Amino acid sequence: MSLLLLDAHEVGSRDGTRLAYYTTREPFRGAPVIVLANGLGGPRYAWRALIDYLGDRYRFITWDYRGLYGSGRPADGDSADAYSVARHVDDLQAVLQDQGIGRAVLVGWSMGVQVCLEAYRRAPSLPTSLVLLNGTFGRPIDTAVPSPAVRRAVGPALLLAERLASPLQRGLRTLAAQPEFVGWMKRFGVMAETVEESDFAEVVAMFKTLDVEVYVKNLRALAEHDASRILEQIAVPVLVVTGNRDRMTPHGLSQQMVRRIPKAEILVVRGATHYAAVEFPELIGLRIERFFRDHDLPEAGPRPPKQVGAG
Repeated sequence: MSLLLLDAHEVGSRDGTRLAYYTTREPFRGAPVIVLANGLGGPRYAWRALIDYLGDRYRFITWDYRGLYGSGRPADGDSADAYSVARHVDDLQAVLQDQGIGRAVLVGWSMGVQVCLEAYRRAPSLPTSLVLLNGTFGRPIDTAVPSPAVRRAVGPALLLAERLASPLQRGLRTLAAQPEFVGWMKRFGVMAETVEESDFAEVVAMFKTLDVEVYVKNLRALAEHDASRILEQIAVPVLVVTGNRDRMTPHGLSQQMVRRIPKAEILVVRGATHYAAVEFPELIGLRIERFFRDHDLPEAGPRPPKQVGAG
C-alpha cells in the first residue's frame, strides 16, 4: 500500500483550528487501527515504508500538526499554549472522534513520542499499546543538549529564529532543493547510508514547504513539555525503538524510559540515527509485529455505538 493512496480529510479541533488528516483504506472489515504521530516537521510521507510493510493488516491514521503542511494555524497563534503538546492531543482526539475511533495503537516518532505520552496521560483508555520511536520523555531540549551553557542559549536562539523566519524559510527551500541535500545529511551522520535517496525525495519535497515560523513556535512549546511523571503509571505494553547513532535523542534516554515503564521493552537498532523508521523499516516492522503478537495486540477498532436512552 502506498502513501500516495492515503485519503485526505479535514476536521476542526476543539479551538477551531482546521486540521488535515489522512487515512488508509481498511485492508479488511474491522481492521485494527494504528495512529501515527509525526516528528516535528516530519510529513506523512516519512511513514511510507512502515505503511507499505504493515498496511495489509492495519488501517493507518495520521495528521499534519497545526500550522504545518495541510493544517491551518490556530486563531490564537501568538498565545503561550497555541502550539503546546496538550493542543496537539486535542487535535488527535478531534481526528479520532471524526473517524469514530475509540481505541488504537499509538505510534510516535520524535516529537510524536511526547504527543503519545501526553495522550496516555489525558486518556489512558485510548491506547491499546504504545510504540515510541526515537523520542524522549523529559524536556526535549534539555535531553538533546547536554551542556548547560548551550541549553541557556537555546531559548534566545529560538526567539531570534522566529523573528528571522522569512529569510530562514528562503534558505531552507534553497538548501532542500539541492540534489546533494540527503547526501549531505548522510555525510554529517544525521542519516544512515541505508536510506535510498530516491525514496526520501517525497519527504524532502514537502520539507521545502515547511512554515519555519510555526516550526519554531512548535519547538519552543515542545521544549516546555515534560512527561517524566507519568512513566511509572503507564499500564499498557510499550515498545521503545532507538538508534545507537541518534544524536538528537540518544539511546540512553530510551533505556531510561524502558526501566521506568512497567511493561516496556526496547529495540536498539545498530547503525540507525534519528530516522530509524526510514533507514530500517523492515527490521522495525518485524519487531512491531512480534510486539503485537507477544502481547495479543492490538485490540483496536471502531468505537461502540452510543446508547440512546428512552425519551
